[in-house]
Amino acid sequence: MSEPQGSEGTTRRLPVMEKDDTGHGRGQSASAAAYDPLPPTLDGADDGSGHRFWSARRIPAAVVAVLLLVVAGAFLYDIAAVRAHRPAMHWRRALARQLAERPLDDTWVLVGAGVAALLGLWLLVLAVTPGLRAVLPMRRTHPDVRAGLHRDAAAVVLRDRAMEVAGVQSVRVRAHRRRADVRAVSHFRELDDVRADLDAVLADAIRGLGLARPPALSVHVRRPGRKG
Repeated sequence: MSEPQGSEGTTRRLPVMEKDDTGHGRGQSASAAAYDPLPPTLDGADDGSGHRFWSARRIPAAVVAVLLLVVAGAFLYDIAAVRAHRPAMHWRRALARQLAERPLDDTWVLVGAGVAALLGLWLLVLAVTPGLRAVLPMRRTHPDVRAGLHRDAAAVVLRDRAMEVAGVQSVRVRAHRRRADVRAVSHFRELDDVRADLDAVLADAIRGLGLARPPALSVHVRRPGRKG
């Protein structure tokens, strides 16, 4: 069987036959496509190699700030009370006694140290990672403007384009940072023909999204399941 023409990039066909619960065969056609890099951006602007947008991390920053404020305020109030010749608060005396009496290999000391280390590691990871994994960077056509496309919006665009292909009954699209998974159900036409048309249409749709790093395409086409 010859390779269908019309799909852009490199494609490979992986025909398989699956059996449903009734024992009848159900045809399925799959392909994976890779695309050539997009042309340079307009006006020679640098696209930043497709770096993700950095998250503001407002919630972690607010939580850490509130905790530090509460702890620092409690210690400052107790120290001011001691300087005013008043007895120290009970919790600080108990804490100082526990820290002085408990050995370093005590279970609760190790648990507390482990929790503090995990929290510190979590904060370091948040500080050095950009976040916003759901936003796909787009090509920069102007050096002062950066744009991004949400993965759900990209999936909707690909799904709408896939539904335009003859023979496609339904489509489910999941857009990831590096790959777009398309699973279509075809109720007529040959599965290989439908898959080839989907490869071509979706390749053009991905290029039209204007992403800095176009994702690879994975297309699976199958027949509707038997009813009853």
